[in-house]
Amino acid sequence: MTTFIELLNAQVANEFAASQQYVAIAVYYDGETLPQLAAHFYRQAVEERNHAMMLVQYLIDAGEPAAIPGVAAPKTSFGDAIEPVALALAQERRVTEQISALAAAARAEGDLVGEQYMAWFLKEQLEEMSSMSALLKTVERASSSNLLLAEDYLARTSATGEVEDTSAPAAAGGVL
Repeated sequence: MTTFIELLNAQVANEFAASQQYVAIAVYYDGETLPQLAAHFYRQAVEERNHAMMLVQYLIDAGEPAAIPGVAAPKTSFGDAIEPVALALAQERRVTEQISALAAAARAEGDLVGEQYMAWFLKEQLEEMSSMSALLKTVERASSSNLLLAEDYLARTSATGEVEDTSAPAAAGGVL
C-alpha cells in the first residue's frame, strides 16, 4: 500500500472526527439557544461526513481497501461562545495541512490521479478557512455586546438554497 493510500485512509478518520466535533459544537450552541450558530455547525458536520465518504468512494474506485475507523470523542464543553469557533478554525487549518500532505504524497509517488483528486479538497479547505475565520471575527465582536448579532450575521450570510457543487467528487452512498 502506498503512502498516499495510507494517508487517505487516515484522512477518512480525520473527516469523521471533524464531523463529530461539529456536532458537539452545534449541540453546545443549541443548548445556549443560538439556533443559527447551531444550524451552521450541524451543516458543517454533514459536510465533513460527506468529505469522508468522498474519500471512501475514491478508495473503492481505485480498488484500494477503505478503512472506516472509530474516532476519539469530541470536545463537548466550552468556556464561552468564542471557544467553539476558535476550535473549528484550528480544526480547519489542521485539515488543510493534512490535505496538503495528501496532495504532496500523491505528487511524490507520481500518482497524478490522486494529486488531481486532492485539488478539489484543497480549494474546499481554502473556502472553509476563510468562512470560519470570518465567523470567528464576528463571534468575537458580538460576544462583547450581544451574541444575537452573530446570529443575525449567519441568518444573512448562510446559503439557504445552496446549489450543489457539481465539481465535487462523488461520495460513497451519496451526498447527504
